[in-house]
Amino acid sequence: MSSTTMTTPEREAVAFDPKEFRRALGSFPTGVAIITTRDGEGAPSGLTCNSFSSVSLEPPLVLWSLRKASKSIDTFRAAQSFVINVLAEDQDELSSRFATSSIIQKFEGVAWSTGYRDMPLIDDCVARFECSVFAQHDAGDHVVFIGKVEKFEVVREEDPLVFYKGAYMMLQQSMRELASKGRISHQALADSRRMVYVALLRLACENAQPADFDAIEANLRQMDAQIMARDMPGRMKSAIRFFELISAAAHNEVMSLVARSLNTLLLHTVKAQAATRAAQDVYVPALDPIRWEILSALRARDEAAAVAAVAQYVQRATLH
Repeated sequence: MSSTTMTTPEREAVAFDPKEFRRALGSFPTGVAIITTRDGEGAPSGLTCNSFSSVSLEPPLVLWSLRKASKSIDTFRAAQSFVINVLAEDQDELSSRFATSSIIQKFEGVAWSTGYRDMPLIDDCVARFECSVFAQHDAGDHVVFIGKVEKFEVVREEDPLVFYKGAYMMLQQSMRELASKGRISHQALADSRRMVYVALLRLACENAQPADFDAIEANLRQMDAQIMARDMPGRMKSAIRFFELISAAAHNEVMSLVARSLNTLLLHTVKAQAATRAAQDVYVPALDPIRWEILSALRARDEAAAVAAVAQYVQRATLH
């Protein structure tokens, strides 16, 4: 036995360090949700939670836990229903708001509606699970709440907010902040886009299936109809979706992950630009025929034409 190996009794003799225990638990990334219900007076109540987990499919059960020392513990112990609102990666401020004890009126200024049994629903989250209380269990310094899912919905197809090692997962968050603060140059973004898209197009020319081309065409037809000022938010999403579909057509998981991060950065950059520019400035009609050229080259499996078209696309988009 080496001098660095501990026997079982020696392991048991090591003092249990709560801080190290918390740090070890933090190595497991978790989603972030806001749990909502109503208090005894009927007022909406909510808190941020990262202990949400599924339990069973038959019946559909989920759980989350709350510290017994929480100011909200009595409210949730008495509640017959609650909602688990899974947050999107751009809702970190909302997460912080519902986690802060200094903010009493947490719903003030927050967009929400009502659902099952008049429970509060947070608007624009990723998904919601509306539950009746199935069981409560004491578990050390926490209470575990098990809910039976009565209704659920996926609200929007966005990346979820992720909590890791005591902080929100930083990659997507950092990209969003850099984009919103204008700290990413157009040239740097253009160079990255060109390199990634060229690789994806080459792969798509080799691996794409007819259904992939049909999906891209449907997306482009949708964009062709999105030309009014009121259509611009949807058009921006469709433009991002165009390259997501090319990523899917490449059928390469590694490159698709790289492209997804780049598309997220592009989306936040476009949103930042749209917030300070008129709708007609966001819409670039000259890009429409280039997108169709890219699709035509893909259908023909013409790698050179596809690469030339995307280079033209990036150049034109960067000049705008």
